[in-house]
Amino acid sequence: MAYLLAALGGALGALARWGVAEALPRSPGGWPWATLLVNLGGCLLIGVLTGVLAARRPEPAWARPFLAVGVLGGYTTYSAFAVEAVLLADRGAVVLAAGYVLASVLGGVLAVVAGVRAVRGRAR
Repeated sequence: MAYLLAALGGALGALARWGVAEALPRSPGGWPWATLLVNLGGCLLIGVLTGVLAARRPEPAWARPFLAVGVLGGYTTYSAFAVEAVLLADRGAVVLAAGYVLASVLGGVLAVVAGVRAVRGRAR
């Protein structure tokens, strides 16, 4: 049953990511705002989810496969981030590509930390 929850959540997350990408303007060779937004937002939300689930023992059996693996896994996209970074570098925008990699990786880790701390701060 967990795989069905992950599949359903993944479909919902992918649709949400597609909606964000469609809603934001984009320019060829420009900063990939949609991917950065979904990845940083997804990292923040998984930090919040991790904090919430850590506080609930036992955690609901459906929560992790549906929300973490499914919805947030389908919402965020490491592959699109990697392709966009390579395309920026291929177009000669090496500094922009390096900034994108730094903002995505470091920003993602900081977003997870912020999400976990936000939940822990409310629990105290």
